[in-house]
Amino acid sequence: MQTSPDERRRQASNWSLIRDLVVLQAKLVLDGLRDIILVPAALIAAFISLLRSDNGTPGPEFYKLLAAGKQSEHWINLFGALENAPQGVADPQAPVASGVDDIVTRLETFVVDEYRRGGVTAQAKTRIDAALRAMRRGRDRNADGER
Repeated sequence: MQTSPDERRRQASNWSLIRDLVVLQAKLVLDGLRDIILVPAALIAAFISLLRSDNGTPGPEFYKLLAAGKQSEHWINLFGALENAPQGVADPQAPVASGVDDIVTRLETFVVDEYRRGGVTAQAKTRIDAALRAMRRGRDRNADGER
């Protein structure tokens, strides 16, 4: 039994979809493993950056980790199969109306406004600054004792 050209194209599209599904699953696993590694690594890098801060400027460790994470995000290219999507599927390059960064910006604006008014966040900032100063003093004492 012979297959028509339309039927062959449909089969190729179906196989393309199956391939894209398998690749997506593998990429999701890889992306999840990266995230599992990044959670503790980000905490450790941020802590080290805070310890190595100088005059209120954090060390570069945390931001170097972010750069590596962004590189891995491009390498994994989780949603790269959208290139194979049929016409009529939403443009993946279209700007998103609102994302997590927008929500964080709004929340940050609220917290800063609350701080300026002298609310709870001002007390929290004072306590965090005191804890960071104590950590730095401990670091400096340890560095002096090692010499």
